[in-house]
Amino acid sequence: PILVVNFYAPWCYWSNRLKPSWEKAAKIIRERYDPETDGRILMGKVDCTVEVDLCKRNHVQGYPSIRIFRKGSDLREEDGHHDHESYYGDRDTDTLVKTMEELVAPVSLQSHVSSDEEASSKVAKENGTKRPAPRAGGCRIDGFVRVKKVPGNLIISARSASHSFDASQMNMSHVITHFSFGKKITPRVMSDLKRLLPHIGGSHDRLNGRSYMSNPSDSNANVTIEHYLQIVKSEVLTRHYKLVEEYEYTAHSSLVHNFDVPVAKFHFEPSPMQVLITESSKSFAHFITNVCAIIGGVFTVAGILDSILYNSMKLMKKKIELGKNF
Repeated sequence: PILVVNFYAPWCYWSNRLKPSWEKAAKIIRERYDPETDGRILMGKVDCTVEVDLCKRNHVQGYPSIRIFRKGSDLREEDGHHDHESYYGDRDTDTLVKTMEELVAPVSLQSHVSSDEEASSKVAKENGTKRPAPRAGGCRIDGFVRVKKVPGNLIISARSASHSFDASQMNMSHVITHFSFGKKITPRVMSDLKRLLPHIGGSHDRLNGRSYMSNPSDSNANVTIEHYLQIVKSEVLTRHYKLVEEYEYTAHSSLVHNFDVPVAKFHFEPSPMQVLITESSKSFAHFITNVCAIIGGVFTVAGILDSILYNSMKLMKKKIELGKNF
């Protein structure tokens, strides 16, 4: 059967608003699709303050959360995808009933009975062994944000106008694949940059590949992960054009206990200073001057050595002559 479950919390304002509509809709669906004779769809509810482990296994972090299990469970398939959907529609009785009707419409009563028999035999053959869903959920964030060149914060958090969140169950663990400022530097430009200036380009993506993990538990709940970034702009100018403009940064990260909903926070602060590296060419006259200076220096050193050698030989000869006279 199709199972539609309302995961709620008694203290949640939005869960209490949904309660009368949900109970009325469940009553109507129960009358239209009797679980004993039809059973194609069932509506239920779970109190997450009582069934804590069940809600954790279903990754419920906001209330109310309405989940649709088209196969009656949340089993993981071999491809690793979950078998449930989340309902984000209106929460009045008419809309809920209409949604349930649309879920049931593609499933005929005869096919439902046949599928139940097949599922029962399959479970019996497999001795009831099934792969449960993972205990942790997650998402992927990709994109860019335009910010001004002033200190600011980039905060990633859970927000909803019609849900309440259990802060103790929010897990802000994350892995940073790429995090940088300014335009993305192509691999070719980066290789040229590192070849010309090995000390430039090593800190424009300092957070890349780093993991920051926190497991919500009694001793490690409501954890906010904060990153403090100090940004310095660097420009490399050649004789004819600007080779690259990059923003390098240092990063310091910490885990902080928070009484509100945990977040992932990136605090960035641009430095008022800028590193400017320029390339300047020297004229041919400068080259000639350097050559003449080198030649003059060689002659000067040779003259000094010749004078020292000549005076030393002269002094030694004079001492020898004085020794003969005595």
